[in-house]
Amino acid sequence: MSSARQTQSFLIRRFEQVGITPKTRHGQNFLIDLNLLDVLFEAARIGPCDVVLEVGTGTGSLTAKLARAAAAVVSVELDPQMHQLASEELVDCDNVLLLRRDALKNKNHLNPDLLAAVRERLAAAPGRRFKLAANLPYNIATPIISNLLACDLPPATMTVTIQKELGDRIVARPSTKDYGALSVWMQAQCEVEIVRVMPPTAFWPRPKVYSAIVQIRLRQDWRDRIPDLDFFHSFARAMFFHRRKFLRSVILSGYKGRLDKPQVDAIMAELGFGETTRAEQLDVAAMLRLCEAVRGRL
Repeated sequence: MSSARQTQSFLIRRFEQVGITPKTRHGQNFLIDLNLLDVLFEAARIGPCDVVLEVGTGTGSLTAKLARAAAAVVSVELDPQMHQLASEELVDCDNVLLLRRDALKNKNHLNPDLLAAVRERLAAAPGRRFKLAANLPYNIATPIISNLLACDLPPATMTVTIQKELGDRIVARPSTKDYGALSVWMQAQCEVEIVRVMPPTAFWPRPKVYSAIVQIRLRQDWRDRIPDLDFFHSFARAMFFHRRKFLRSVILSGYKGRLDKPQVDAIMAELGFGETTRAEQLDVAAMLRLCEAVRGRL
């Protein structure tokens, strides 16, 4: 499918022809601003050595653009009707694998079929790189991004359309309302940037919120400084579970039965944190130091 065809009027006509209506429960909002589709594609910087994962094939408009530039594309779509429509539109794209299934195994794990398909295509030639490029369904955007960073095959880049609110959380700085576990988890491993804010009118059906194109670039050297990724992932969530509580209470609550008060006080003193310090005040470097201090006493 040519991306120039994905206008609102085209989609309405095409969906009527095949008896499809967009399903809000699947987070189906189709990008109809063709300039913004190009912004997303250009920001992803897809090249002939790239294996691209797309979550949410939709009508296949972005998929077709990716296929023309990439070595291979693995695209996953949950909706059987949408998968069938995309299969017809992409029939001539020999380097595209369309999977009809849920991208998630559960909240904390990706469907292993996705990563297996990506691994197979990465192994097909030397020097290939893994990237994510997608107009992500809103309802699964957070676990897709977060779980990809938690697995042993993180993408070199993730260029995605997501809710602006989620984008704000990813790039948030300490002592702001949006700063939290996701900010720490992402920024500890990646350079993050909001490329473009997108109004609801850029989509059909129109969502009720603004969206954003976000680019996430893996820094392997940053990732390598984290001795235990799984522990750090759970630690970051624990530190912001009660974000208004003082840090000392949060650590005691999060590791109840494993750390006692004298141990927590020793950690706080060692790192120079005061009695009124809160997790939201700590930058990523301080959070990493605290994580290792806690892990070292368990």
